[in-house]
Amino acid sequence: MERLQKVIARAGIASRRKAEELILQGRVKVNGQVVNELGRKVTASDQVEVDDIKIEGEEPVYFLFYKPRGVISSVQDDKGRKVVTDFFEEIEQRIYPVGRLDYDTSGLLLLTNDGEFANLLMHPSNEIDKVYVAKVKGIPPKEKLTKLARGVTLEDVKTAPAKTKLLSLDKKKDTAIVELTIHEGRNRQVRRMFDAIGYPVVKLKRERYGFLTLDGLRPGEIRELTHHEVKHLRVLAMQHQKK
Repeated sequence: MERLQKVIARAGIASRRKAEELILQGRVKVNGQVVNELGRKVTASDQVEVDDIKIEGEEPVYFLFYKPRGVISSVQDDKGRKVVTDFFEEIEQRIYPVGRLDYDTSGLLLLTNDGEFANLLMHPSNEIDKVYVAKVKGIPPKEKLTKLARGVTLEDVKTAPAKTKLLSLDKKKDTAIVELTIHEGRNRQVRRMFDAIGYPVVKLKRERYGFLTLDGLRPGEIRELTHHEVKHLRVLAMQHQKK
């Protein structure tokens, strides 16, 4: 389900703020009934009218994007920095990222205009694995990685169990490459987890989301998800919600 003003905005009728004004003015109907209060949510099956004209929903689209470092996971930025949708200028639909990757983090990011799909994947009960590869300062010993795997406390909340793997180390430069698999998505979580064990992240990349990888893509490149991949993601997310 999505907020009514968001559905109106995505259909290209008006901006979200203007859509809110239209609702408050009583110019919007849902399934034939006037809605003049904000907060109403609708599904894809609901019929929405503005000034008695039915709005047509966009065809849902789903993309996998290799986000480069130095790009904001948003549709706009008040500081004028590059955002992920700058790479989708030829796409007519109003897409937005599913979750986010930090400004300095590269890797796999999904974008869509399907709010129901995005909310399903971002739901707190979702336990789809996300695999990160981090270059860290120092060489963490096995007991430190075990601590990560068991969970560390971030702002009085313990992280869920994770999987860790030391991929390589450089004794001369005193750095290591560590693979970390988590299913949560808190703000800057991976960086904060490594900070918690005393090995700050120098460079971070998300290499996998569920069964999806960056194979065949370079930073800044995009590919559309197949129907099978979208269906598979839905099934994965719904299976975890039933647990």
